[in-house]
Amino acid sequence: MINSISNSAIYNYGTYNISGASANSPNANQSEVMSMKCTGVVACATCASRMYQDSSHENVSFKSAAHIDPSSSGTKVMAHEQEHVSNAYSKATKGGGQVVSASVTLKSAICPECGRSYVSGGVTNTTIKYSKDNPYGGNQKSADYAAIAGMNVDVGI
Repeated sequence: MINSISNSAIYNYGTYNISGASANSPNANQSEVMSMKCTGVVACATCASRMYQDSSHENVSFKSAAHIDPSSSGTKVMAHEQEHVSNAYSKATKGGGQVVSASVTLKSAICPECGRSYVSGGVTNTTIKYSKDNPYGGNQKSADYAAIAGMNVDVGI
C-alpha cells in the first residue's frame, strides 16, 4: 500500500524508456511521464492511494475505507450500489411494501496525475410504497424514513 504521494513511484520505474528518456530523467517531459502513468508503465501514486468508503447506515460493503483499482472501479462500485437495491427489496418484503423504483447513478472522474478515467462513487435512490390497507403502513413509512435518512450518500475519496 502506498501511504504517501511522492516521486517514489517514478523513481521505482525509472528504468523504462519512452523516446529514449526515463521517467526520472531530466530529459523526460511531462507528457511522456503522464503517458507512461496512463498506460501503466509507471505507477500512479494518486490512483494507488485512492480509497472508497460507504457513508450510509446500511450493512453493505466498503464500510471501512478500501482501495479499488481504477480499471475495476466501475464494476465494484456498481456491485456495491446493487447491495443497496437488494436491501430495499428485502425491506419492502418484510414491511408488506413494494419497491416502486430503484435507480443507481455512477459518478466518474479523471485522475489529475495520470489522466485515467475512473468511477469515483455512486448513489442509489429507491422508493418503497406501502399498502393503504395495512394500518401500520403510515407508521412503517415514517420508521423507514428515520432509518434511511442520509443513506443515499456514497462518497468516493
